[in-house]
Amino acid sequence: MAGATTSSCIFCQIVQNSTSTTLLHSDDKVVAFQDIKPAAFRHYLVIPVQHIPTVRDLRRSEEDYTLVRHMLTVGQTLLHRDAPQSKHYRFGFHQPPLNSVNHLHLHCLALPFTPKVRASSSCMIVL
Repeated sequence: MAGATTSSCIFCQIVQNSTSTTLLHSDDKVVAFQDIKPAAFRHYLVIPVQHIPTVRDLRRSEEDYTLVRHMLTVGQTLLHRDAPQSKHYRFGFHQPPLNSVNHLHLHCLALPFTPKVRASSSCMIVL
């Protein structure tokens, strides 16, 4: 797995509270916030505190399985809290080269999709 935070990474800056981004969740493993270009009724990102560049940097280790499970649990909890009326949720990671930021991030969406971006969401690894 990758190392500590990287000063040039915007998501690492969010983890360090160096931006004006409002955190929806924060603990010792992950932080969550709203996507700046929402693709759905609710669209949140859950990122690890530790800088992990992409899904390709995850290993089949208990530590990584635990991290991804925790990311998913946080995303599910936030969407059920903030969009209880939504009947459909989607969770997934973009694979390189389709990821916009080189810091692992789980997209958590409460449908419906925003019409103009539906096609791009099909490029995710869906959990």
